[in-house]
Amino acid sequence: MLDKLRPQVKILLDPLAGALKVNPNIITVIGLLVSVLSAYMFASGNLLFGGVFLGLSGFIDILDGAIARKHSKISLFGGVLDSTADRFSDAFIIMGIIYGGFVNWIFGVLTLLATFSVSYIRARAESQGIKCDIGIAGRPERLVILMAGAFLGYLINPIIMTVAVLIVMILSYLTVLQRLYHSWKELKHIE
Repeated sequence: MLDKLRPQVKILLDPLAGALKVNPNIITVIGLLVSVLSAYMFASGNLLFGGVFLGLSGFIDILDGAIARKHSKISLFGGVLDSTADRFSDAFIIMGIIYGGFVNWIFGVLTLLATFSVSYIRARAESQGIKCDIGIAGRPERLVILMAGAFLGYLINPIIMTVAVLIVMILSYLTVLQRLYHSWKELKHIE
């Protein structure tokens, strides 16, 4: 859904990406470390800075790809590193939210499973030659929902963070179903 904003984001990021002469893999690792800070803030009960660092880690996640494209440093390993860092980031953030008491651990674990499954199905389908980036809640959408939950939870009531996690969980499972159905439709023509 947020992929429609890519051209506008590209216009804003390209000058910054062009100015940064650094290996994009280093930026990926920095983004992972920022997500650990986000997780720590959530775990310590700080919704405001949990949300701030979550937003910053998401921005850095976009930036590493922009740097790689701008400086022609796209690599197969960079793609693997980026996907791996994203999974660790997701895990750290959800664990921080659980530890901070913003969501029951069962719902937190179910949310984590759902987010991992969304990414796994895409990777598995694409290994079979199917483009599978469809669905209502890809990673950008999930991060925006969690950031909104953190900021609104800070400003209004922390229970909003719980609601945000539950929304992420439900939308992620819907995305799993969408991607499975899409993969089934595409693969039945190949077999």
